[in-house]
Amino acid sequence: MSFVVWVAVLGAVLLTLALTSSYLRWMPVTTSAVCLLLGIGIGPSGLDLLELPLQDASLWMEHLTEVAVLFSLFVCGLKLRLPLRDKRWRIAFGLAGPVMVLTIAGVCLLLHWALQLPWGPSLLIGAMLAPTDPVLAALVQVNDARDVDSVRFGLSGEAGLNDGIAFPFVILGLLLIHGEGSAAEWQGWVLRSLFWAVPAGLLTGYWMGRGIGRVTLSLRIRNDDSTLSPNDYLALSLIALAYVVADAIGGYGFLSVFAAGLGLRQVEVKSTGASQPPAEHLVQPVVGHQNIEPQHAVHGNTEQMESDQVAAGIMMGDMLSFGGLVERAMEVFLVTLLGVVLIAHWDWRALLVGGVLFCLIRPACVALMPWGTLLDRRQRGMIGWFGIRGIGSLFYLFYALNHGLSDTLATVCTDLTLSVVALSILLHGISTQPILARYEQHKQRKN
Repeated sequence: MSFVVWVAVLGAVLLTLALTSSYLRWMPVTTSAVCLLLGIGIGPSGLDLLELPLQDASLWMEHLTEVAVLFSLFVCGLKLRLPLRDKRWRIAFGLAGPVMVLTIAGVCLLLHWALQLPWGPSLLIGAMLAPTDPVLAALVQVNDARDVDSVRFGLSGEAGLNDGIAFPFVILGLLLIHGEGSAAEWQGWVLRSLFWAVPAGLLTGYWMGRGIGRVTLSLRIRNDDSTLSPNDYLALSLIALAYVVADAIGGYGFLSVFAAGLGLRQVEVKSTGASQPPAEHLVQPVVGHQNIEPQHAVHGNTEQMESDQVAAGIMMGDMLSFGGLVERAMEVFLVTLLGVVLIAHWDWRALLVGGVLFCLIRPACVALMPWGTLLDRRQRGMIGWFGIRGIGSLFYLFYALNHGLSDTLATVCTDLTLSVVALSILLHGISTQPILARYEQHKQRKN
């Protein structure tokens, strides 16, 4: 399929979404669900305008899905403004830690006993499907840095953390498949993949975000160029450096990029004040007719605003805007491609796996946690349902495909993973807006 055809068809998809956005806003459906259906329509099972042989595209699909997750994790970290000592972080840690591990175990047992898969593939697929997705879960995550709702904050923190924390279990599944189960291998897995890679990734990214953020604000204030500096370059460089440095020392790049966003946000908090609104809400970009670079209008009493507040607001606003744009574009592209290949890789067993995962395993794992007063019954039910699977699972799939799976096993992993992710996009996409609307109405009545 020629590059021109790819560009033409995907351009038509974007135009369709742009023209129908005002209608979709009032319908109980997400953009991801629409893109999935559009992909099915233009794929080999529909108009046959696009085709994608996964066995030939697995390498670049791994990197493409990885880039999409990295941007989403960085934006997710930028939106989480609460200090780490705030009790609502316990929700995120509980979901990304114990709940995810229990989910992996539950899916692994289901695949082994119900589908008669060996333990290695069962664990591998369980690790692929366990993490919730930071790309497709935008509607149920925090709206912006002012949003501190327990459900949204917990789901956002979970999505930021569990993509990296799932990685050691993907590696363990590959070790079991390849028969490398010696004591030395197990010891190495525990030391490298758990005790070192997780904290190394988090600490590297967090302190890089804080350090680079402080240096950036200091230079811009000193040179009085807060409004003209290219913040998209800064976002790209921080994502790249946090990922590369963490990977160089054996840490997880996903966790590092998420933590870099958190660290950068804490620089803004220090400049603005934790009790004050986020600095990006004090400024608004205004593009002039004669200037190439955007200028910014400052809202409020400028005499009462410090120069570091203005610089931090412009920096954060530009980064959130740029990162959100890339995130949405990657979502449309990748979910459309999922629709293109879905029918060829559909596995009816995914109805069992997805149904048990969405309706039993995830809700039960959330319910088993001792949340105390952090979450009421309604909030626990919402978090139990909103375990959206997506681009993160696709990345782990292509990562595994590029690390020596046999043809038979590759087919099983591909078909089950793609089918369950598609089910999640459809089921969660249809139910998200109605459930959130009732939740917001309940909060208003309660207040």
